Amino acid sequence: MNNEGGLVTGSEMAQKFGNGRWVQEGFLDNRVDGTIVGRIVFAVVGPVDVYLRGNFKPDIAGQVIQFRNPRFEDEDIAGQVIGDMENPQIGDVNLISFDPHPNLAPHPYIEWFSTRKNHYRIELESADAWIVPVLEVGEIDRVSRTIREALAGRLGERPTREPTEWI
Repeated sequence: MNNEGGLVTGSEMAQKFGNGRWVQEGFLDNRVDGTIVGRIVFAVVGPVDVYLRGNFKPDIAGQVIQFRNPRFEDEDIAGQVIGDMENPQIGDVNLISFDPHPNLAPHPYIEWFSTRKNHYRIELESADAWIVPVLEVGEIDRVSRTIREALAGRLGERPTREPTEWI
């Protein structure tokens, strides 16, 4: 496991993107039941399209959420830690909610597993994310459709096996 929360696999800890500071902004759209599409902008990496199986939790289900992180830092170390993450991100939702746990203060929480079984988690401050009003989803509609059309056929993909060097 990397000491800066590096890219890790399923049995290890989640990638937290430098405790959230490497997440600049983005949106996620759950208006089509059973799928979430979106785009997240990361330090060094830039925009990454997202296509996940699953739904938001009931507090925001069927909505479009948008977020902007005022704590964002475009640090060079981010490239070493997350530079080789899958792009686009295709996988399964674990939990996406604005109120993820009854014993914690409500806050935006985004967690998923990629098809390669990498585990990702973003936690933001309450003021950093919001439900996009219906009258303001115009540009997001266009981007969501483009992502959905481009990646829908890849949702069922399974990771390719890395060659082994058995002798």
